[in-house]
Amino acid sequence: MSKVVILGGGESGTGAAVLAKVKGHEVFLSDSNMLTTQAKELIAKYDIAYEEGGHTRDRILDAQLVVKSPGIPDTVPIVEEVTAAGIPVVSEIEFAGRYDSSKKICVTGSNGKTTTTSIIYFLLKNAGLNVGLAGNIGQSYAYQVATCNYDYYVLELSSFQLDGMYDFKADIAVLLNITPDHLDRYNNQMENYIRAKFRITQNMSSDDCFIFCADDEISISHLNKIVLHARQLPFSQEKEVEEGAFVKDQQMHVKYTDKEYQMFLNELSLQGKHNIYNSMAAAITGKVLNIENEVLRESLSSFQGVEHRLEKVLKVKNVMYINDSKATNVNSTWYALESMTTPVVWIAGGKDKGNNYEPLYDLVKDKVKALICLGVDNTTLIKEFGNKVPEIKEARSAEEAVAIAYGIAKPGDTVLLSPACASFDLFKNYEERGERFKEAVKNL
Repeated sequence: MSKVVILGGGESGTGAAVLAKVKGHEVFLSDSNMLTTQAKELIAKYDIAYEEGGHTRDRILDAQLVVKSPGIPDTVPIVEEVTAAGIPVVSEIEFAGRYDSSKKICVTGSNGKTTTTSIIYFLLKNAGLNVGLAGNIGQSYAYQVATCNYDYYVLELSSFQLDGMYDFKADIAVLLNITPDHLDRYNNQMENYIRAKFRITQNMSSDDCFIFCADDEISISHLNKIVLHARQLPFSQEKEVEEGAFVKDQQMHVKYTDKEYQMFLNELSLQGKHNIYNSMAAAITGKVLNIENEVLRESLSSFQGVEHRLEKVLKVKNVMYINDSKATNVNSTWYALESMTTPVVWIAGGKDKGNNYEPLYDLVKDKVKALICLGVDNTTLIKEFGNKVPEIKEARSAEEAVAIAYGIAKPGDTVLLSPACASFDLFKNYEERGERFKEAVKNL
């Protein structure tokens, strides 16, 4: 029996604690914040020792292994002390992977992760496979490994989760795209963030498949810098590929070994350029796993989308309100604005992660009639877009932002919440921001 310390008592941490306990380790969970009632109930059920509101150094430094929640940076003093003491620090995904013999389909990218992961999970379930959904989405992977028995997992992996993974191996790895994000956690070095994303390919063998976007310049320019043993399956909307997926004559073509699949783009349930990429990645995964074309077609044409991602909330007085709260970076917001076909009242702002807003300039000039800045400090947004939109307002709550938008929008317009920033200045997370927006719209 070894001593395992869990740092962080959220979904990831409590799940890791349960798995460690079930596997016979001596477990101690430590969180610098207070735990939720739900977390305490789960910990009590498994009789796990814990502390909240601070860290007991000696107890943590007595560990043989530390499992760190992805939200905790490596620069936090207690993590630096653990590392200096030579104690291995791993992510929940790495820890859970050691006890899981299922086939793992892992999805990462700066944008589209949740949608693509959800489509693949939907596809596998429709094909009758015994499959779990975890990672950055749904219930903790470690908790599911402790309490369930799946043949497949579809895992959405953030760069923070990938950072703490060493021996873990994906059977199918999907890299959707790489655009600047979370640079504050990577010493503002894009190269460090790119390396974190490519960790999804580590330990893969020639029996495994790496699915990636051939149109993403950053991904392609780094392919030759890493050792890749896996079979490479690109997808592209700009050129034909021998194996993988491409677009031709308004159809998506998928090829894998001697298997082929075609589908008209207008049959896809999720429309927009970015969603074609997401659907392609899912379709290649389906072919690798031998899923029948009929199931692929049915799944890709009926998938209903992800909450807080370009989610149509309501039409009020012929104005469509769209919740894209999950757009926490510039690239996500670019996709959202790019897919708009009516004049836009744009609600943006929050905690800026060192954003470069330049990619949005042209779209904003063309499509946005008013910008409502929803954040504690809106200086940057006002400076960046002051001369690009006719009207700029500020709001300190989702309710106020919706009320202002209601006053500005005319019939036929769209009110789009697509913040391009993290939510942590006014909200607990992007989900809360989206929920408050939807509630305010429903109360109009």
